[in-house]
Amino acid sequence: MVAERKENGVAAAAGGEKPAAEPKLSVKRGEPTLVPPASPTPTGEQYYLSNLDQNIAVIVQTVYCYKSPAAGGDKDNKDGDVAAVLRDALARVLVEYHPLAGRLGISPEMKLTVELTGEGVVFVEADAADGCDLADVGDLTKPDPAALSQLVYSVPGAKNILEMPPMTAQVTRFRCGGFALGLAMNHCMFDGIGAMEFVNSWAETARGVAELTVPPFLDRAVLKPRSPPSPTFPHHEFAEIPDVSDTAALYAGQDLLYRSFCFDPDRLERVRSLALAGGELSRCTTFEALSGLVWRARTRALALAPEQRTKLLFAVDGRRRFTPPLPRGYFGNGIVLTNAIATAGELLAAPVSRAAALVQEAVKMVTDEYMRSAVDYFEATRARPSLASTLLITTWSRLEFHGADFGWGEPVMSGPVTLPEKEVILFLAHGKERKSINVLLGLPASAMDAFQELMDEI
Repeated sequence: MVAERKENGVAAAAGGEKPAAEPKLSVKRGEPTLVPPASPTPTGEQYYLSNLDQNIAVIVQTVYCYKSPAAGGDKDNKDGDVAAVLRDALARVLVEYHPLAGRLGISPEMKLTVELTGEGVVFVEADAADGCDLADVGDLTKPDPAALSQLVYSVPGAKNILEMPPMTAQVTRFRCGGFALGLAMNHCMFDGIGAMEFVNSWAETARGVAELTVPPFLDRAVLKPRSPPSPTFPHHEFAEIPDVSDTAALYAGQDLLYRSFCFDPDRLERVRSLALAGGELSRCTTFEALSGLVWRARTRALALAPEQRTKLLFAVDGRRRFTPPLPRGYFGNGIVLTNAIATAGELLAAPVSRAAALVQEAVKMVTDEYMRSAVDYFEATRARPSLASTLLITTWSRLEFHGADFGWGEPVMSGPVTLPEKEVILFLAHGKERKSINVLLGLPASAMDAFQELMDEI
């Protein structure tokens, strides 16, 4: 299954399908309001963000779609106004997650921090235009930013993240009675697991659960750097790699197309077999095999010069890899970026097993010492991960966002609005059993055609 779109419109889908119609979705927003915590919380202080939070201060937009409240779910919420229920539950859960009610600032050490102002989360109610049903949202496994951006509120005129609140929420009602919850949350506040726990806690609060299943652990000082900072790894994730292949010109000269490639369990097993066939690995995970495959295929599709160094970045959950492990419910980023670097010639001259082996080595590299070193490296250098000549893989396939039941049942679909950068590939769970993986990426038109051919061979 493949979907395709241009950066500023919809293109013909692969497989000879007709060009998609212009998005039917049209939304009218009300005035934004603020939802502060329902009871007093600490104010007038700065909330510490760890060095693992500093490097990923980007806005992540997600959408959750629900059938009509009358269609089923918790009887107590059936007849209530959707926006009112969500607003009330948000105010109550913000007592536990009170830093989300603050605003981003800069600490005396010139690092990102949260000013505990308690002013609240920006909340917007919206209505889809007459004739728009929930079905017009489309397939969130193949997101269309032009349409989905209408379901998430962005602060008009904001020039940087300091002018954006840590979180905004928009509730959009549809003619069919269904509704969509669109969230824009700054990644510096939490990683995917932390965001999932927050949304599920909000949902539990809406359902009237007395105690949160996973209450947040707010103290991020457990990830403070050592004194003095003592990085013990080179941390190539920050390396700036020269673009000797001039891919910048390729991206500048062509439309950026997005496609989603579905790997069902049988296809994933074929990918694992390819990764094991070269004899370099005796075992590997699905993630290692699939990452190696797409890294190698993207390298070929972009026609990189043999001497071009290419970097693969991906996040590893460090919660249980730290010594001691991070506390349950850790509110923050418990992930650390790891990396693999190879020349295009090295990747393409070898079978998929070589790329998968490099991914596996990068996973094994993430130990407590590596993560402490990464925290110290930022403290000593203030370096930012470079995306030059880089592929960044983000994995959402294990995040159970589909479990966010606010009282009207689980979402009929949920997912991202768009990819944050052209270098990013997203792995999304697919299907009712969530055993398939959708690989979503963007490439210049000619490179996407080449990537499509390589995927057709799997």
